[in-house]
Amino acid sequence: MDILTAALMGLVLFLPALIPNSAAALFGGGTPVDFNRTWRGKRLLGDGKTWRGLFGGIGSGIFIGLLMLAIAYLAGSDDGLGYGQFPQNVGVIACLAIGSLLGDMAGAFIKRRLGMARGQKAPGLDQYDFVAGAFLLTYLAYPSWVISTYLEGEAIVGLVVLLIFVPVLHRLVNIIGFKMGTKKEPW
Repeated sequence: MDILTAALMGLVLFLPALIPNSAAALFGGGTPVDFNRTWRGKRLLGDGKTWRGLFGGIGSGIFIGLLMLAIAYLAGSDDGLGYGQFPQNVGVIACLAIGSLLGDMAGAFIKRRLGMARGQKAPGLDQYDFVAGAFLLTYLAYPSWVISTYLEGEAIVGLVVLLIFVPVLHRLVNIIGFKMGTKKEPW
């Protein structure tokens, strides 16, 4: 694998984790995941984390991943675009999507513990909480896939490009969401 391919694959294979956060904002609203519960006088997660957003985001990430698999198989790929063979490929995609939003909720939990209001900037945490969640859950279920896809040899270039790309994408998506009226802040 050459470096350009490794960089591109690092982004493409992470799409099932990149899509859920934006999709959750589009599907959001309704009952908060924390059911308005508090801990030590502060909300657990806040109004921004809803059941509709959670399931809509996860479903969108899984849908994109399965669509990518279908296209890869129709194009003659026998390794599921790099996700592996069935059923591992579906499991990896599900872990990336679910882990992404679990990481985002963990970030919201940390922000509430720090006394930060919903929408308040938390540099680093805002951009990487979902990345950490996606990698952690996927590593727990499929450690060899994470290692071979992002941590070994030239594949580490994909991880570096992903980590550089995420804050840029995060900012761009938030500006678009703000202009569409689905986000209250452009950051």
